[in-house]
Order: sequence, then C-alpha cells, then structure tokens
Amino acid sequence: MHFNSVRIPAQPPVNGLGTGIKDQVRVAVVVASVCRGEEIGQLLDQLAQQTNLATLIVLSVERPSDLPDRVDPSVHVIMGSRGLPAQRNRGLEHVLGICDIVVFFDDDFLPAEDALAGIVRLFQENEDIIGATGHVLRDGVNQLGVPYEEALQVLAKHKIAEPGTPVVNTDTDAAYGCNMAFRTAAIGESRFDENLPLYAWQEDVDFTGQLRAKGRIVKTTIFCGVHRGVSKGRTPGLALGYSQMVNPVYLVRKGTMRPMKAGQLMLKNLIANHAKFLFPEPLIDRAGRSRGNWLGLWHLLTGRSDPRTILRLG
Repeated sequence: MHFNSVRIPAQPPVNGLGTGIKDQVRVAVVVASVCRGEEIGQLLDQLAQQTNLATLIVLSVERPSDLPDRVDPSVHVIMGSRGLPAQRNRGLEHVLGICDIVVFFDDDFLPAEDALAGIVRLFQENEDIIGATGHVLRDGVNQLGVPYEEALQVLAKHKIAEPGTPVVNTDTDAAYGCNMAFRTAAIGESRFDENLPLYAWQEDVDFTGQLRAKGRIVKTTIFCGVHRGVSKGRTPGLALGYSQMVNPVYLVRKGTMRPMKAGQLMLKNLIANHAKFLFPEPLIDRAGRSRGNWLGLWHLLTGRSDPRTILRLG
C-alpha cells in the first residue's frame, strides 16, 4: 500500500475572500475516518466520478488498517491520534494555503457526481457565502443505515428526476458535518475543537459558529448526496449520551451555539432515549445513552462537566 504524505508546494489562494473565486479553483476534500476502510474505498470511487475532480484528496486516519486495500498514489494519507476534530484539523492544516475550497465529507457519505462542481459554482456566484452544507437525499443516521447499492440507486434517481432544479440557499447556524464546504480564506486560525474527543458530537456546529461573523453559512441544494449512517466505528451509547448533555452546554459557554438550540438538542435527545428505552432500534444503545444523559446532567449540576470525560467511559 502506498502512502503519499508529500505536500503540494504552497501557493496563494487564487482569489481572496472579498473578491470571490473565479478561475482555476483548487478544491480539497478531507475525509476523517476510523475502522471504515470499505466505506472509504466506496467514497473514493464516487470522488473519481466527479464532473469536477478534486485537486487534492486527504484521508486522515489513525492507522493503516483504517484504509481500503488499495489507495491511489495521488491520495494523501495522514495518520495520527483518533478523534474527529484532531483528524480533521490535521487534514485542514495539510490543505490551507494550497486550495481555495476545503470540503469535508464523512467516510459514509456518497456525493452526487456533480457535487464538487456545484460547490465551486456556489462560491463563484456568491461572494458573501463562506460556508455551505449540501442537501442530504437520504440520511441513515437514525435508521438502520442505507446500504451502498441502495445509496447509489438514490443518487441515480436524483440525477434523472431533478435536472435543472432551481438552487435554494437558506442561511443556517450550522453546517452538517457529513458534507460541508468552506472558503479556506475565511478559516484563518479557526479549528475544530479538540476538547470534543472521539466522535465529537456537535463539532460541526462549533466550527460553523467560529466562522459565522465572517460571512454567510447556508444550506444549499446546489450539491447533494446520501449519508449512509454506517454504525461501525461509532461512539458507544454511554459516551454519546454524556456528550448529548455536556457538549451543548460547553458550546454555549464558548459562544458557538445559541442557548435555545442547546436546550432543544438536550431535551430532544433526553426524550428520545427514554421513550425508546424498552424497545430500542437495532444497533442503537438507548439504555447506554440514557445512562450517559443522566451522568452528564449530574456533572452539569455538580460543576464537573467536561466533554473529555467520555475518554474514561469506554
């Protein structure tokens, strides 16, 4: 297996934030992953079919076993400690100063073949937009997941059914981490918060919150894909339940999440975990999440809350 970690010589972005992006747009795709070599391979196949190919693809993983059996030499592989924010930060550092746009795809996200072309068009045509999250055609996160072949069928139907659909851009407080894109010129010193370890619940909201003052963040229909919601490699129920209570409060105190949104998230998850406690969905540990919820609430009440506690919960 070939690991390419050589940087492309640094070049200034083609255009600054104020003038927009015009020609020779350089697009980087960063994928952070653990224990999902098969899914990475499927995403790489989809990226190879893009009508607008990425300038640079970066896989940020923990160890060689996280990768598919074959990785094209053009793909850059970075290895380091596990944790979504840390892995994304390593990928981000690798592309800043090289590319005009950085796209973050989850390893179980399959973009439509015109997704990268749509992203470039969005930033070319809207100088005030600095970040965007695309339209999710199917999301398997809260279901049993979307099988690979079924995801491909959804993408094929979308291509046939929706040619020339008008683009809709709606302002949002948060990009959805499975598929989001940003102007690199707007990122500056902002990084994903590594105090949110492992799966780092709500790290996408935090990163978006750091950038909101610099320009518009939108939900858009100009690019889309399927989020399969693969279950392997996810945070255990107890740890996730703890994060569901503690992380929103941490981000409110930090100033990157609005208090009302935090309260809604906490209440929604507390109710869902307890309502489905006796009859949980397959592959979802509602009992563990419920226990984690109460541990998180107890730590909040006693002043001991810390997102990093999940590292000790197993």
